[in-house]
Amino acid sequence: MASNEIQFDCQRRDDYGNALEVIPCIDGIPLTDLIDRFETEAGMQPAGDAYGGLFPQLFRFGPMDDYFQGRSADAMGMTLLLGCECGESGCWPLEARITVTGDLVTWDSFEQPYRTKRDYTAFGPFQFDRNQYVDAVEALSAELRSDNT
Repeated sequence: MASNEIQFDCQRRDDYGNALEVIPCIDGIPLTDLIDRFETEAGMQPAGDAYGGLFPQLFRFGPMDDYFQGRSADAMGMTLLLGCECGESGCWPLEARITVTGDLVTWDSFEQPYRTKRDYTAFGPFQFDRNQYVDAVEALSAELRSDNT
């Protein structure tokens, strides 16, 4: 099975004290764009421009290598991948299950926890080569560390 490629785009957000906003990109496309397109095409309301990235410097996500390998998942095994476009993580989140196995990292079981009737089964799953994924998370961690110095 072909795997997807992950990277994490970091951009400064002036309205959040110039903090870095982290948006996962899958195959070069921001996850915010992928989910907006999916929700709009599925006829979900509201949809479009609802999601934003995460702010690890402002919210306590813990170490990124733990976080993005699902080791910081909630009691239901879900990990927050996107927050609201307003910048607040809990306002309008997108969550998924992150599963790490031998050579793969898989994101699946996507959900918007405040709209439990929405069906995301056709979104994903996304599977990443574990080595490429670990490298991307390490690059994100290094960028966040260098920004804090």
